[in-house]
Amino acid sequence: MTETGFEKTPARDRRRFPGISSRAYEHPADRSALVALRRLSGFDTVFKALSGLLPERSLRLLFLSDSVRVGETQFPHLYAMLRDACYILDLEKVPQMYVQQDPRPNAMCIGLDEPIIVVTTSLVELLDEEEMRAVVGHEVGHALSGHSVYRTILLFLTNLALKVAWIPLGNVAVMTLVTALREWFRKSELSADRAGLLVGQDVTASMRGLMKLAGGNHLHEMNVDAFLEQADEYEKGGDLRDSVLKILNMLPRTHPFTTVRAAELKKWSESREHQRIMDGHYPRREEDKDASVSDSFRESAAHYADSVRTSKDPLFKLVGDIAGGAADMGGRLRDKFTGAGTGAGADTGSGSKGGATEQG
Repeated sequence: MTETGFEKTPARDRRRFPGISSRAYEHPADRSALVALRRLSGFDTVFKALSGLLPERSLRLLFLSDSVRVGETQFPHLYAMLRDACYILDLEKVPQMYVQQDPRPNAMCIGLDEPIIVVTTSLVELLDEEEMRAVVGHEVGHALSGHSVYRTILLFLTNLALKVAWIPLGNVAVMTLVTALREWFRKSELSADRAGLLVGQDVTASMRGLMKLAGGNHLHEMNVDAFLEQADEYEKGGDLRDSVLKILNMLPRTHPFTTVRAAELKKWSESREHQRIMDGHYPRREEDKDASVSDSFRESAAHYADSVRTSKDPLFKLVGDIAGGAADMGGRLRDKFTGAGTGAGADTGSGSKGGATEQG
């Protein structure tokens, strides 16, 4: 494989997904936003015009001057993983990748014109080969989806919010955008976790990697099943006060909590959607231009509605109960004012139960 193409297949036999569209693995909320943006006329032109305002050139120079660029002679094992991930997801141009000295385990994909992948030394030291492969696949998934563009904008806006904090209205306006971008970005992280699984094709390694991000390199002291039980306890535990605290804890974050990510990825790995992709049935990139914005938003709305309906969180259960009660009351009012449920066959109070019945 070269920087612009492929010369050989990966060493390990993994399923490859030629021409796969990022829509195949994107979370519904992430997918609906991206489909809408891709369909906007002049969208690319606007963001290229913005590139002069964003610190992309500065970031590139910073990583080039003060990090180690991954290649055939530097971190060759990471370079092999990177090429492998690009081969599996059919990303023709291999992004540049850097290793940066940092005690915090982290990885990111940024850039407007061309994505740059950055991993920290702490992350490289923390994860084994298969766990790291999932992380590299995660970042290549970001690149394929175009997430790096919005991540760069989020970094810019966050820095801007700090600079205009002394302007009350200006800070409120910027922070509103930052909050909305963070909510989208949290969903994009779930999308990239799925891409990492498609690349690594080892759900246990993906689980281990997320567990290590939470608890460090102490696998002999941790258990994946117990870690997933934490996610279930977090979702359903507490009362309405805890539900509000969960929301407040989440708002400043760009990433979902690690237990939640693990549970979401485990659920997706067992879904029919994932199995269809592994069987070779997935949307192709060539079909992206025909993707329906309205269909994507309907899928996103349906996902959120289903999440509220099935959630064990006390606040979401209350919202679901209220929504269900409102729907039931609306049905009763409709029947009363339209005459439905009266007349022949209706319950007249004489004890007959034949004919029309009330639908709950």
